[in-house]
Amino acid sequence: MLVRLMTSLMMVALLSCVEASAQAQADFRKESFNYSEWTKGKFSEVVTVTNASKFIFLSGTGAEREGDGEILFRDDFMAQCKYAYSKIKKALQAQGATMNDVVRIVTYTTDVRFFQDALKCRADAFGSAPIPASTFLVVSQLAWPFMTIEIDVTAALGK
Repeated sequence: MLVRLMTSLMMVALLSCVEASAQAQADFRKESFNYSEWTKGKFSEVVTVTNASKFIFLSGTGAEREGDGEILFRDDFMAQCKYAYSKIKKALQAQGATMNDVVRIVTYTTDVRFFQDALKCRADAFGSAPIPASTFLVVSQLAWPFMTIEIDVTAALGK
């Protein structure tokens, strides 16, 4: 009888702590900041996440066909970019997230001349969602021949 009473009291105490902890962390926030005028509308210089329950890290995503990995749109940067973002949206959706939940992206391309097209493609993909903290890199080659873009994404969800 005494053991049951002590077990019950411990459970009540434990549940109280868990409930208080969850209440203290219920105020999930994702905020974007721009300190330089020229960055506004282009990317967020800083994104902060407070009280996240889930972080989502997507591997670099490009124009690999989902079925067999063949690179699609070999001579069309914009088509590769749009296809990559469509795959990103699909992967986020599978995790219960949207582009609104993205906090950081790194875009890799094989030619600096794709910079403006990559910005337009990203803006189209994000629509009215805030542009996250972003990095754009030019590399000599990506994972597979004929890839011209690869996008690495991090997202965060609230509790």
